Parts: sequence; C-alpha cells; structure tokens
Amino acid sequence: MADVVPLRVLIADDEPLATERLQLLLARARGASLVGTAADGESAITLSEELSPDVLLLDIAMPGLDGIQVARTLAGQKPQPAVVFVTAFDQFAVAAFEVAAVDYLMKPVEPARLQRALDRARDYVEHRRDDAATSQAASKWIDEFWASDLSGLVRIAARDVTRVSAERDYMRLHVGRRSWLVHHSMTALEDGLDPDLFVRLHRSAIVRKDFITGFSRNPSGRWIARLADETEQPVGRLYSDRVRAIAGR
Repeated sequence: MADVVPLRVLIADDEPLATERLQLLLARARGASLVGTAADGESAITLSEELSPDVLLLDIAMPGLDGIQVARTLAGQKPQPAVVFVTAFDQFAVAAFEVAAVDYLMKPVEPARLQRALDRARDYVEHRRDDAATSQAASKWIDEFWASDLSGLVRIAARDVTRVSAERDYMRLHVGRRSWLVHHSMTALEDGLDPDLFVRLHRSAIVRKDFITGFSRNPSGRWIARLADETEQPVGRLYSDRVRAIAGR
C-alpha cells in the first residue's frame, strides 16, 4: 500500500490520564501524528488556530468552554479540522453531530475504534481539499452562508436553501422548516447564487428550481409557482419569462 501523509492530530482533554492514553493509542495508530495537546477549551482554540491540525480529538466536558462550544468556534476556521469527540458521556451525541463531528468515541477508547475514526477523518480531510479546489474553480457562485442563532453562528450550505424571501434590509433563508436572516440584498443574492440551481420569481423571492413542483395562473392571469412544501409563490410580472424558461416554453 502506498505511503500516506500522516494526519496532524491535536488532543484536547482536561484529564491528564485520558490525554496520555490517547497519545499512546495515536503512537500505534496508522497514518497519524500528534502535533500538540490542550487541557481546556480556550487552549484548544488557540492551538488549533496556530497549528492548523487535520484532526481534533476533543473531550466534551471541560472547564470553561466545553467541546461543543470549541467545535462551534472553530467552524469558521480555514481549513476546518475534522472533529472527533472523545467523551465518557453519551448524552451529547445529538449536539455533537449538529456541529458536524466526524465521529463520537466513548471512553475508554479501543484502538480499533480510534483507527476507524481516524480513517473517517482522513476521508473528511481529503474531501475538504477536493471541495476547496472545486470551490476555487467555481468561486463566482455563493456556496455557503453564516447566520446567527441562539447558539452562535451556523453554517448554511447554499444548495440546502429552498427559497429566499426579503424582509426589509435582510433576506430570510429557508431550509426545511427552519429559517435564518442574513444581511444581503436580493440583487446581490440573485447575482451570487448559481442560476442553474436558483431562479428569481419576484422582486422579493428567489426559489431553488428543484423546489418548484408546478405553475398555475390566478384569475387575473398571473403565474403562481407551486412549491414542494405545499406553499405558493406569486411570480412577478417582470419575471414571467422565467416560468417559460423553466417549463421549456
């Protein structure tokens, strides 16, 4: 098998014995190299920004910032490390995967289980590099948004947005049953979103094309777009040509 570049791993755990055990396991693991250790959340963030590790083996229950908060803080780091939570508690699993954790390991960690987590992290890192190359080639289109919510900042992939509606100086991004406000203009979004995926149907509405299930006309003859969530979006008179383009007429 061809040699692979070792993953650069940072350990963050406030328990010295747990850190030591992970160090020993990493020394025996395939394709991994330790670059540093942190004993609390603040140090984990500082070292991650300084060292740019590929993988962060992150405890959840730590003094100060816990592991979930650390992962949320590092979500905007470029490049973002693959996060593998290592914890003695199973009740944080849902929160862990909400911050896009690559894996969730229970203490005491078994060598084979750690190796599987590292292999998953390698897939993440390789795809991250591929996505970065693709993103750079297609950088003319917006591929993500960052919006505020009660927990801090949340990343929203542009391809997951089903529609955009205007609310004064803000735009509301709809993703399933949830929505977030971002500070953009409708014109900027129309210019920035991939026209193969999105279409502007009204001065205050952009819709993802595959979210449109059909069109009908109201009594006055204006087009109405039927959407996959069983709502309707009126089509502005200035945008009626978009209906014909979508329908191939």
